[in-house]
Amino acid sequence: MKVLLVFIGTLALFGSASVENPKLRSTWNSGPAGRIVNGAEAQPGQFPYQVVLHSYFKNGYRELCGGSLLTANYVLTVAHCLVYMFVEDVATHGTVFLGVHNRQMEEPSQQRIEYGLFNVHPGWNLSVIQFDVGTIQLATPAVFNEYVQPIELPAMSDRRTFAGMRATLSGFGRTDDVPGSPASDVPMFTNNPVLTNANCRAQLEPFSIQPQHICLSGAGGRGACHWDSGGPLTVQEDDGQIIQIGITSFVLGGMCSTEIPTGFARISFFLDWIAEHSDVVLRE
Repeated sequence: MKVLLVFIGTLALFGSASVENPKLRSTWNSGPAGRIVNGAEAQPGQFPYQVVLHSYFKNGYRELCGGSLLTANYVLTVAHCLVYMFVEDVATHGTVFLGVHNRQMEEPSQQRIEYGLFNVHPGWNLSVIQFDVGTIQLATPAVFNEYVQPIELPAMSDRRTFAGMRATLSGFGRTDDVPGSPASDVPMFTNNPVLTNANCRAQLEPFSIQPQHICLSGAGGRGACHWDSGGPLTVQEDDGQIIQIGITSFVLGGMCSTEIPTGFARISFFLDWIAEHSDVVLRE
């Protein structure tokens, strides 16, 4: 039997009466989790839109997640980084870390900004991992420089599925499947082709892949792992522009390096909602 592992630590149902499916697990994870598996260390400033997110809950729990910088005022992440797993509890506040290379150090490139206001999609449903998207409003604006830059999103008119394109996944999650392995201190990245939803659905059956999902091939054992949740999946256009096409959401299977596809929230599906819950200006 396949087991689903979402990229977070412990989740909660939000605005849903659904019963939690025991086959589903978040990439926060309910225990020690980690980073990109079978990837490489990024260079400082290589992913200036990459965010390290700490969310705090009233029970004292702190969760580590990823995210991407949308604008000077908003961060994009997944719902399950803002809602506590299995308990109806949402984050009380948190800290967004920008320009990070080593998250254990106070680097000159880093900006640490508090947040207290955020939005979770009202359709978020842990039992089927749908509508896994959220935005965070920063207490003070980010300052753009060579280490901190916003990510571009697909244009409203972009109807591509991105299937067959090589996409890059980045994050600070666990790098192996050894129980108890810590999250990565430095950003890691890997890349693989984007799958068609039909191909992904066939590999993850009976899990229901929907149009709101996008999947990255797990070839070579490359993919996301615990604590990579909320991070960006990007592609590079012919003109060199980087655009974000997915938000790290889940991986199926008890292990992260077994060539199982990684699942993401599809940005194109949620463009209207993202625009309504941030100040990002979308391209036509």
